Amino acid sequence: MSVFAALVDQLADMLHPLFGTAAAAAAIVLFTALVRLLVHPLSRAAARGQKARAQLQPRVADLRKRYAKQPEKLQKAVLELHAEEKVSPLSGILPSLLQLPAFFLLYRLFSGGGDGLLSHQLFAAPLGGRWADALAGDGMFGPAGLVYVGLFLVVVAIATFTYVRTRRAAVATPTPAGTGALGKVLPLLSYGTLITVAVVPLAVALYVVTSAAWSAVERAVLYT
Repeated sequence: MSVFAALVDQLADMLHPLFGTAAAAAAIVLFTALVRLLVHPLSRAAARGQKARAQLQPRVADLRKRYAKQPEKLQKAVLELHAEEKVSPLSGILPSLLQLPAFFLLYRLFSGGGDGLLSHQLFAAPLGGRWADALAGDGMFGPAGLVYVGLFLVVVAIATFTYVRTRRAAVATPTPAGTGALGKVLPLLSYGTLITVAVVPLAVALYVVTSAAWSAVERAVLYT
């Protein structure tokens, strides 16, 4: 963990001429982007897997009609179809799971990076502080509170962008029966990032917002 903390500190030193006292915050954003860039091949694999499975959906639907009362034969037939087309049912899930260790590492680093990292500030808000600290200080529209207001606005913009794209995709692509309610709820989950940003240290919030922005852009590029 100290190795990654030292790397972020070095990035902050490099960025100090450009960002001044906000160099540590900029280093967190850059470090998060670099990690997401490293796992980007996994995201590309997930996109390819999802597109391949989507192309098989009409044939899977036919199999479900044919073996509606024979679940064992249906399962076997679906597996044989995936094997025939060389499509893994886990191709879209496994890459996401492999990203989790990197995300947990970043979260632990940014929530416990020590005085060398968390004592820095983003404008008037300390990286080790939380929204509750800003509210207890000068209030929502105080110097520190405005930093969080800005982050909340960014999160809302990202979540709205994701929501609109997801809803358009849902309209363009017929969903399987029984998943209508779930399809309406899932796009709203992006707004849950607001809660995360509100309760975690500012350093972690910067990681979360940067990662969410990266995911939104990445999905827009890979799933067009």
